[in-house]
Amino acid sequence: MPVGLEQLCINTLRTLAIDGVQAANSGHPGLPMGAAPMAHVLWNRHLNHDPTAPTWPDRDRFVLSAGHGSMLLYGLMHVHGYDLSLDDLKAFRQLGSRTPGHPESFATPGVETTTGPLGQGAANSVGMAVAERFLAHQFNRDRVNLVDHRTYALVSDGDLMEGVCAEASALAGQMQLGKLIWLWDDNGITIDGGTEISMGREDVRARYRAYGWQVLEVADGDHDIDAIDEALTQARAETRRPSLICVRTTIGYGSPNKRGKSSSHGSPLGEDEVTLTKEALGWDPTHVFHVPEEARARFLAGAERGQSKHAEWEARLEKYRHDFPEQAALWDHSVSGDLPRGWDALLPSFEAGEELATRQASGKALNAIAARVPWLLGGAADLAGSVQTDVKGEALFDGETGAGRNIAFGIREHAMAALANGMAYHGGMIPYTGTFFVFSDYMRPAVRLAAMGNLQVIHIWSHDSIGLGEDGPTHQPVEHLASLRAMPGLRLLRPADANETVMAWRIAMESRDHPVGLVLSRQKLPTLDRSSMGSENLVRRGAYVLSDPPNSSPRGILIGTGSEVHLALAAQHLLAAEGVPVRVVSMPSWDLFAEQSAAYRESVLPHHLVARVAVEAGVAFGWARWIGEAGRSVTMESYGASGPASDNFAEFGFTAEHVAEVMREVLAEIA
Repeated sequence: MPVGLEQLCINTLRTLAIDGVQAANSGHPGLPMGAAPMAHVLWNRHLNHDPTAPTWPDRDRFVLSAGHGSMLLYGLMHVHGYDLSLDDLKAFRQLGSRTPGHPESFATPGVETTTGPLGQGAANSVGMAVAERFLAHQFNRDRVNLVDHRTYALVSDGDLMEGVCAEASALAGQMQLGKLIWLWDDNGITIDGGTEISMGREDVRARYRAYGWQVLEVADGDHDIDAIDEALTQARAETRRPSLICVRTTIGYGSPNKRGKSSSHGSPLGEDEVTLTKEALGWDPTHVFHVPEEARARFLAGAERGQSKHAEWEARLEKYRHDFPEQAALWDHSVSGDLPRGWDALLPSFEAGEELATRQASGKALNAIAARVPWLLGGAADLAGSVQTDVKGEALFDGETGAGRNIAFGIREHAMAALANGMAYHGGMIPYTGTFFVFSDYMRPAVRLAAMGNLQVIHIWSHDSIGLGEDGPTHQPVEHLASLRAMPGLRLLRPADANETVMAWRIAMESRDHPVGLVLSRQKLPTLDRSSMGSENLVRRGAYVLSDPPNSSPRGILIGTGSEVHLALAAQHLLAAEGVPVRVVSMPSWDLFAEQSAAYRESVLPHHLVARVAVEAGVAFGWARWIGEAGRSVTMESYGASGPASDNFAEFGFTAEHVAEVMREVLAEIA
């Protein structure tokens, strides 16, 4: 049992959590009360971190995947000297505070990931471990190591139940990520009761051994801090397997009436129980948000170890700059997020009329960028050939050494996106993923968190419509564009041809604070003639005038995205032959267009041109914003069908003749 000063430190963490939740009258006190011993041992004896420099690149990462226990993390940060005051702790869960109900990386300096939805933080930690290995291989030279740290995560029973966690765990074992260590808060309680009701027949330990993890046990996580210390030491010694440390704890430890019960999970203890609990812990019940000076000194002494490691690292960095100046310059770019000079020099340009699918153009752009940006890393969910995500000439990523630039995520779309988030959180790299657009459904929770966290993650989504063809409606995305357009902070780009695809890649590489989705065609599309349009990257505008009638003012506007832009152009020619002049607008990105000035939007979609037809092989939802009350849309109203792409497009009205007919009808209605 911890005695004296160690016990005082542990109880300080417990009571800070108790007081924070009670003051907010909202929160989860049980986990911090039970997990405080393991958190204290980790932070004071093992974790290399510097509270005065929370973004030091070679720090160990700590992820509280069980984000509902956020008061534990806030308490740890406060007592170790981070810029998080007692007043911040007292403002727990209050509007605008730096201590929100679940950890948010953008709200609290020192918080590594935005966690809350269970399983996400655990999967993020796998991505962080991937980033560490990859960057170590890229930059470490002749025993001058700029990258040599570990990733720790505190995971709960709920985390280990989530499918994304299972996917990520399997990947971590497959990749042999030996610097990844999870502490499982094995308290056997979830909101609805004991875990025996939902996972009583599951052998978690056997599952993780089967994944290829080292599994270690701490039978008494409430008291045996030496066993916790020994397990962490043993985990750190393992180099070829990630480690799961199973720490048996008591949720709500110290509470006479709620310990070991689900009632301590998600509700304040209540004033009377707070008093009883503090008395049981040997704490003065009148002390609220209290950090004894001797405990504070012990916490700060633990942080000094990381500060010393940081100083040693800075000395290595100076040596590295002297010995390897070119690599040091690349290092500075990767850490800062700045792209190196000439990063886009090899990007291709395609001749008008040249036919290729936008997924093919994307693959060419990706490889051109990868040749100049060595910290671009990613892969696909078993679809590298179809989605064109491989960096040519590079091997599969090896998690033990960090070599290779193509990640074989397997058929694990959700984990793929969550790992990419972890790589972005880690910093020093730009991650990308790839799969069919319809399977973005499996990725959505992680994509949402990337948007929330302002992460630069690039998602390559191909086979974007009923143009997928014979695989049928299960594989044909129709509602996905509308659904993902509704996600704040996500840049969604559906290019119309090869050159728009290259323009979209430029945007993705420069979008340092937004995830980007590139929505690409399976079928080949002709490259548009832009010889009269100058060199501006018009995709940055979100929408632009692609074609105007040469000798007269337009009477209406056809707006297309992706492959349907070509239908709009063909319909424009049909209408022109009848003496009906119309404008064609390519709109690859709704959100980028919405960000343009009112004057620019008016120049593209003049308010007096109310005859508008949108053409997109997706649902109509949302198009009213751009076509107005008088406008119509040629869009999908079903899930598609199994058949050749050309037959599908004809069946569902995506022909130049039908688009032209709809425009005629709109013009007749407003006449």
